[in-house]
Amino acid sequence: MSIFQQAFAFFLPDDEIAEFAPLGSGRVNDTWLVATKAGKKYVLQRLNPAVFLKPAVVQSNLCRVTEHLQANLSVESGFSVFEVRHSPTGASAWTDSSGAWWRLISYLDGAAIDALADANQAQEIGAALGLFHQLLASLPLPPLADTLPGFHNTPLYLANYEAILPTDCLPEAADCRDFINERRADMRLLEDARQIGKITEQTIHGDPKVGNFLFSWDKKRVISLVDLDTVKPGLLLHDLGDCLRSCCNPLGEEVQNLDEVIFDQELFAAVLAGYLFHAADLLQPGDWQLLVDSVRLMSLELGLRFYSDYLAGSRYFKADHPHQNLFRARVQFALVRSIENQYSELTVIVKNFRA
Repeated sequence: MSIFQQAFAFFLPDDEIAEFAPLGSGRVNDTWLVATKAGKKYVLQRLNPAVFLKPAVVQSNLCRVTEHLQANLSVESGFSVFEVRHSPTGASAWTDSSGAWWRLISYLDGAAIDALADANQAQEIGAALGLFHQLLASLPLPPLADTLPGFHNTPLYLANYEAILPTDCLPEAADCRDFINERRADMRLLEDARQIGKITEQTIHGDPKVGNFLFSWDKKRVISLVDLDTVKPGLLLHDLGDCLRSCCNPLGEEVQNLDEVIFDQELFAAVLAGYLFHAADLLQPGDWQLLVDSVRLMSLELGLRFYSDYLAGSRYFKADHPHQNLFRARVQFALVRSIENQYSELTVIVKNFRA
């Protein structure tokens, strides 16, 4: 019996696997869609032990959040959340001989996309994230554990980058090094605001990129927000800024021509319209003030992380070729430039929503 079959049998010992295949385009965990001979479908996942050093805490957070969402979601919302499957003895995870954690969750039938086609999809994503934040604002104490200490702490990413930066600048990546140096002073923006209580902290998703929103098969309606391993205490602007970063780059993160990378104002307005319908009351004045800056900073931070991972040998983000994370960094930096070039116009959009 393969390790894959052992993992599945731990949860459903009486079910037989008919077929399975890799699912999604995630860069961290390994995920498969499993179909049984009885015609049921499940999602089997192996957590990446190099990323999630405390998998028991990750799994505990996941169970608390999914149970809270299931208890508070209305049928009318059209939004659903997957169910964590337990073994016959009540365990929510299985550990293999290498120490890696496996889990089984219910399959949600829908379509994942990597980039938005129109403003309706953008508004749907904004509404889903706003509903997610509003529901989790009432998550009972104690707070979730911080499964990824330092996640979205941009100054910390900068320090890690400087620790691995070669003394001699790599000629093929000098542009990235210069780009980061020119924006070094901006890296503390959200952390400084957090420390003085200027912006809102609560439970967040942690990685609300386009690919983590599940659409109906006609791609007109968001039916779920998946990949909840990064759910943790954080800043609303981490989520909102990161979501806008991903949504408003219509060509996605694997663009071949950097000159084509743009930050789309129409999609920006549509995401905000959807989000504010559900969650406007969660934002305090500091959140509104730093909203556009948060999008720029999340783009800069991801580019910094891609470039740092490239320098470290692509240990975190999966890469198909040695320079893929370098190119991913350049895409994010091109997005930062586009945001900077439209900063005044984006600020006006935010002010109009707040009025």
